[in-house]
Amino acid sequence: MNTKPIKKQKKVKSATRKEIEEIKGLFLEHYPDSVTELQYRNLYELLISVMLSAQCTDKRVNIITPALFEAYPSPVKLCIADLDDVKSFIKSCSFFNNKAKNLIKMAQSIMENYGGKIPLQQQELVKLAGVGQKTANVVMIEHTGANLMAVDTHVFRVSHRLGLSSATTATKTEEELSRKFKTDLHLLHQAMVLFGRYKCKALNPECEDCFLEDYCQSKERFKT
Repeated sequence: MNTKPIKKQKKVKSATRKEIEEIKGLFLEHYPDSVTELQYRNLYELLISVMLSAQCTDKRVNIITPALFEAYPSPVKLCIADLDDVKSFIKSCSFFNNKAKNLIKMAQSIMENYGGKIPLQQQELVKLAGVGQKTANVVMIEHTGANLMAVDTHVFRVSHRLGLSSATTATKTEEELSRKFKTDLHLLHQAMVLFGRYKCKALNPECEDCFLEDYCQSKERFKT
């Protein structure tokens, strides 16, 4: 049996209301017009791109999708697609087997249940195969500018490092951020994604000259 004493974890201090407003203001100042890095031309392509981006980088998705969209430019085409053919287009994407199945099922549902038009209500989007709450929110954020928060790995990490959330799930973190920020959620979501992707990275975050250094709960861990 391992008798090594367990190291006590430092308790994270929750950001105060004043700090939350300051953090919000700094995000909006540094990322005033933030949008997704996924490349798409319409709602159909956005939905597919977001579905493929689950546990996959936007860069990889952008490499995959042009040929996929050329072969299947609409739900009409995708709903009758050959599964193996769809797999061949997205095979370099994580979990491509399940994603290929979900893409076809999603298109079939759109044709059968929504007259070929993609619904833009969260409760309807999540009924589509492969579309969870995060995917639905991202689609609505990007396409309509909806005042919604979506939590991916970057948003989850950043929100915890800044003391904005102590929740252990993405859904609960989304609820906390939505409650604390209240407005401009669509801009804040993408700002936190970009900040987490390029600045506040999981490993070797670029803490030097970070505009949120004064609010960070984790900076001591990364000091050399």
